[in-house]
Parts: sequence; structure tokens; C-alpha cells
Amino acid sequence: MLDPLLQPFDLAGLKLRNRIFSSSHSPGFNVDGTPSDRYVRYHEEKAAGGIGLTMIGGSSNVSRDSASLWGQLSFTTDAIIAPLAQMVDRVHDHGAAIMCQLTHMGRRNVSNDGDWLPTIAPSPVREPMHRFWPKQAELSDLRRVVADFAAAARRAAAAGLDGIELLATSHLLDQFWSPLVNHRSDEYGGSLNNRLRLTIEVLEAAQAAVDGQLLIGLRMLGTEDQPGGLDQSDCCEIAATLSSTGLLDFINVAGPAIATDDGLSKAIPPAGTPLSPYLAMAAAIRRSVNIPILHATRVNDLSAARHAIKSGAVDLVGMTRAHMADPHLVEKLKRGEPNRIRTCVGASLCINRLHLGLDSVCIQNPATGREASVPQLVSRTSGPRRRVVVVGGGPAGLEAARTCGERGHDVVLFEAQDRLGGQLTLMARATKRQQEVAGLVDWLIAEVELIGVDVRLNTPIDMEGVLAQSPDVVVVATGGWPEVGYMESGADLVVTAWDVLSGYARPEGRVLFYDDHGAERGLSVLELLATERTVRGVSTLELVTPDRHAGLDLATPLGPAYLRMLYGQEVAMTPDHRLVKVRRGESRDGSKVDSDVTLRAVMRNEYTREEIVREVDAVIVEHGVVPDDDLYQSLLSRSFNNGIIDLDALSDGRPQAVFSSDAWPEPLVYRVGDCVASRDVASALLDSRRLLQHL
Repeated sequence: MLDPLLQPFDLAGLKLRNRIFSSSHSPGFNVDGTPSDRYVRYHEEKAAGGIGLTMIGGSSNVSRDSASLWGQLSFTTDAIIAPLAQMVDRVHDHGAAIMCQLTHMGRRNVSNDGDWLPTIAPSPVREPMHRFWPKQAELSDLRRVVADFAAAARRAAAAGLDGIELLATSHLLDQFWSPLVNHRSDEYGGSLNNRLRLTIEVLEAAQAAVDGQLLIGLRMLGTEDQPGGLDQSDCCEIAATLSSTGLLDFINVAGPAIATDDGLSKAIPPAGTPLSPYLAMAAAIRRSVNIPILHATRVNDLSAARHAIKSGAVDLVGMTRAHMADPHLVEKLKRGEPNRIRTCVGASLCINRLHLGLDSVCIQNPATGREASVPQLVSRTSGPRRRVVVVGGGPAGLEAARTCGERGHDVVLFEAQDRLGGQLTLMARATKRQQEVAGLVDWLIAEVELIGVDVRLNTPIDMEGVLAQSPDVVVVATGGWPEVGYMESGADLVVTAWDVLSGYARPEGRVLFYDDHGAERGLSVLELLATERTVRGVSTLELVTPDRHAGLDLATPLGPAYLRMLYGQEVAMTPDHRLVKVRRGESRDGSKVDSDVTLRAVMRNEYTREEIVREVDAVIVEHGVVPDDDLYQSLLSRSFNNGIIDLDALSDGRPQAVFSSDAWPEPLVYRVGDCVASRDVASALLDSRRLLQHL
């Protein structure tokens, strides 16, 4: 019996080869409003990987006063048509359908970039996320916007797209629906029919413009999830009203409104949260309409996707982040190799980076978004078979072993511990969220085993042991150790986040947690202490950071998720202070030890330089790691390349020139991951993959 996910589907006359799609999103790859080669390759890979429908152009703008500032496509001029047509052809060549999202962002934009035009909205109500006060749209603005949507739809049809979807997830169209934003008293405000007027006018104009050349759908929120805003029943009524017009070919149901950090973090939920959290919401809208329903929110794995289809909740299921982790997941399913799919772990690095003003990358797949220089599939070498020794079984070491094994080399991996995974195995002890993220090593371990890498656990190894293996190449992936040497004094009195996770330290009483990392490492351990406060004997928790706020490097959805935890667990937060000293408890004049005070932590304000003191029972610090590079340093004198990497070749995705030699008088030695510097998992995996993919 054919897997429900692989069943073909007729979407209003568009024949799709299966029920899986990727929803529109903007990874930040475009620079001029048209599809870049990087962007095309990113979507083309999904098509080659068997997807039925890829939806491109997240928040593609139709008007000049809805600026494309974050790598979005712009449909404001005919410049989009030719490059988009080429993209359409490349996706179609692989048998997939392709649609694009069109929008006017309304107040969900900024007015001090691009053309410096004021944002518009139904009423002059500021959006919390983008923080600009919009101009109340005049009737002339609305007529212009309707015409802009029609012109954009014509351009989409001219480029050969199979369809478009208009966006109503806290954008201009549904800003008119919302009683929180629409305070108008004219024909566009008040009653539901009035508030839907602009949407219907846009749909009518777009349908007239394309004259049946492509499908037109709507991606809409399922609730605002805000006091006084639209609830699920309101959104069901809106969906029913719009579908009854006959102007829509499908509805793509999203989650809650995204006008706030909190809302966006719920709309794009991270690891540690339930799968398919809004499937019931999509099903409710399906019961309200008689047109196909699409849905995509945290459908990470095949079982969740299959349930969405088999239950009848939706017609097409979106696996968007899942395709970032593995764009070939459909082909693997078709080949009967679902166990080889690299399942998304929900780490949300892709989204977090985008909201920090960076491009999206996948924490577990270094090839995604880099297809031109880092192919998704590792090819077999046509050169000599090398003997490769990898030392360290964390993510960097596992990816090094996997890549070299896929190339066909003879690989042995040494790991000093009794299990693979490195720091991620330790982090998995912190929270459910970190346990899920740490699952990314499961795929690496399974692939290393399948390829036939010789893995030797509980095997510390030194320089002599490495050289005894007669290696052609040595990859040192020994990671790092927690850093505490930055303190002026008292480093011997603190414990690290690692100490807590390993069970070496069990802090009790009044606990001060110092986080000079700004990401998840420290906050995850703090969450462990906060949620197990009673059983651990922790009476008070204070988070101190030299940054302006907790989790400075975390945007949406991770930042709000941790802030909810911190406030919910009543963790005191002290920003802008650097831990400089810790000393044992003593009386005010320093003459004797005060038995009521275990430790005194001295913190210095980053801006005034004034010092404050906290009397606590334990101090935990998180400050990244320093490289554990003793083995690497010892091997340099016995290496042919002295550890040197050609950075131009590495960055461009070209092989190291030295690889072209048939043999080397001494082994090539390289280091990867935290053995180079304290970074993150994505950097560790990229280190190994692009260095060794041409060995």
C-alpha cells in the first residue's frame, strides 16, 4: 500500500506527485529582490530530493512602502520576471511544483531603511516587534495596494509559477481583520465584512490579473492569541467567508499572530515543544471550508507528517525545517530508507540567525544554503584510498569520519569516553529541549556505523598511538574545556555548567549563575536548576550577565522561550555586570570567616565600573571553552602540512592543493571544531565537511 505521504494530489487542477511541501520563508539569501543563484540552488535541491511542492519567496513584497529588507523577493517591478522564470524552470525540471508568497507587510516593517517610506496600517497602531508607528492608510493607499497586488500577480504568472499565496499572518491584509489594529469607522472598519473588504478586493484584482494562469491561495493565522484579538472561532469564520467567495483555491493555515516576540516564538516553536502544535487548528478551519487545506508548523518527522494526512486534518503537510535538515527526505522515503533521513531537531538556529540579521543555516546540515560549495551528497573519491585517523567523537569528529567514509577512505575514530556525542551528550542532561537537539548526533552515529568506520570507544590516544596507525591524514577533534581563567581571583571557588551537568557539582542554597556566553549553553543549565529547584535544594537563583539582557545571542523563538522560563521560575536577573572576583565568606572588616556567608561574588558594572557584592552559597559560570589542543600541538612537528589550511580553498569549497599528491612523507594534520576555538555545533560540522569533502 502506498504511503499516504507519497500519494499524488490534485490541488485545484495542479497535479502534485506527493503530499509534502515546503512553506514559504525567507532565508536571507537574496540581495537585490530577485532570486540569487544560492537561493535557486537551495530550492532546486528540495525538488531534486523529491518534494511535491516548494513554496518560495517568504514575504515577497508588492509595494514600495513594503520594503524587501531581509533577503526577500520583490514583485514591485518587472525585474523579477526573467530570473524567477529561470528558477521556475530549474525546479520544474526535477518534477516539483513551485509557488510564491505575496504580501504587503503593512506595519510589520520599518520606515528608516529601503526607500524610507512610512509604513501603513488600518490604524496608527505600533507593532511591538518592528517598533515603528505606521501611517493610517488612506483610501488612495488602499487602491494603490490593490493595484500593486494585481501587478505582482501578473508578474508571477509571467514567470510561470504554478501558484501564489497571499499572506495574512500579522501582515496588512489581516491587520485589517484584527480589532487590535483596525480602529477605522469607514467601509474598511467595524463589521467583519468591512474588515474583510480589502482582502476580497485584492483577491478579485489578483484573479482578474492572472485569468486562470495560476492558483491563488491564502496563508492565514489560526488565532491572534492576544487579549482582545481574533480567536480560533473568528478565524474559522473568516476562512469560511473568504472561501465562499470562490476566489481562493486553497488555504494554508498558520499558527498564532507574530506581531510580538512572544507570538513569533509560539508560531515557530523550538525544540522541546510538542510536534504539530496547531494541527487541530488547521483541522478546525478545514471543517469550516470546502477547499484544500495546507499546514506547516513543527512537522519534523515522517510520523507526524503521516498522521496529519491520515487523520484527514490537512491535504498537504509542510515539512519546511525538516527540508533544511534533509532536502532529500522524500527520495529517501521512496527508496525505503527512512532511517537515513536526517530528522530536524528543532534547534531553531535557522530562524534565530535570521532575526539577528544573518542568513539562515541549519545547525545539523552544513550543506543547506551552501549547495554551490558544499554539495548535499558526498561523492566517492576517484583518487587513492587514504588511511584517516579521527580523534574525538563529538559532532566535528563524527562528521569528519562520516565524510571521509563516504569518500571511500579507511577511517578509524578514537573516543576517550564510553559513548559518542561529545558536549552534546552532556548538554542532553539539561532539559528536554537540549535532549532533542542532541539527537542530531544520532544520525551521525548511525551513518558512521553504516559506512563502516572503525569506532574505538574508551580509547584515549596520544601522539605515538596516532602515528602507530600509519595515517595519511589525522583529524584532531578533541573539543575544549570550560574557561574560568578570565576572573581576577577566585577561579578555584566556582564551578562550571559542565560540572553541574556531569554531577561533579551539586550547588544548593543561594546560587548565582554567571553567563558570559549569551546563548543556550548557560541558560539550559539554569533551566535545569530552576525547574528542579526543590529537589536540588536551591533556595534562590540569580542570573548575572555582562550583556544588556539575558540570552543576548538568542532572538526568536529561543530568546522568548527562555525569558518565559526565567520569569516563570522567578529567577532574578542582573544584566550589565561582569563577575570579577569570588572569595570565601568573611566579616566586613575581613578579620574572620562569617559562618553565614559561604562565598562573596564581586561584580563590576560594565558602564559605571562600580562593584556590587552578592553573598551566596555557590557560583556557577559559563564562558565557553578553551581548545583541548595538546594532541594537535604535539603532532605538528610530525606532520607534512604543519596543520596549515588553505583558507581560500576552504571558503570556496575547493580541495586543499596538497590533496592532489599521491602520498606524503608524513601525515597531514588538521584540527576542527572547538579544538580550534569555542564556537557552536554548526561551525564544527562545517569545519569537517568542507575541509574533507574533497580528500
